[in-house]
Amino acid sequence: MRAMFKGVIDPIASFLNRLGLMPNTITILGLVGNTIGAYFIATGSMTIGGIIVLVMGALDTLDGSMARLRGMPTDFGAFIDSVTDRYSELVIFGGLLYYYVQQANWVMALVTYLAACGSVLVSYIRARAASLSMDTKVGILSRFERFIVLAPSLVFNIPWLGVSIIALLANVTAVQRILDVRRQAHTRNQI
Repeated sequence: MRAMFKGVIDPIASFLNRLGLMPNTITILGLVGNTIGAYFIATGSMTIGGIIVLVMGALDTLDGSMARLRGMPTDFGAFIDSVTDRYSELVIFGGLLYYYVQQANWVMALVTYLAACGSVLVSYIRARAASLSMDTKVGILSRFERFIVLAPSLVFNIPWLGVSIIALLANVTAVQRILDVRRQAHTRNQI
């Protein structure tokens, strides 16, 4: 997706670099912004929270481009970006979970928990596979797709729909990745 919007992202990233902002600063600002969005979500202001989450998603595309344009992408920068992405996602689900618990909507509270579990597992499986020198990016609902499902559902005040889709498809994606790693491990051990 970044390659598709490179002509838009790179000029903005260059501008932020000229302002003297560091890529990791943008990464942390994204987490802070998502935390603010999660607060609004937790209080039931889904549209406001969704707009903030949408803006922070756009901001999240800039840190890597800023680092690349500076000629200084680092392993630590990539690590921080990945960790804050997980925190951002979980803080948003935390806001939704709080909201549903306050509404005594236990079904949606459970669905939100399952969505958070699936989201974390999709990322964890890829990271764990990478630690074993395997790469798995398969699946129908990676992080970008989860964002594309969740943010509009918040903006249009139908969070139950986005959360339900993520609860189902993120866990399906986790299973797809487990099977992909199993296939890779089996192939590797056959050689």
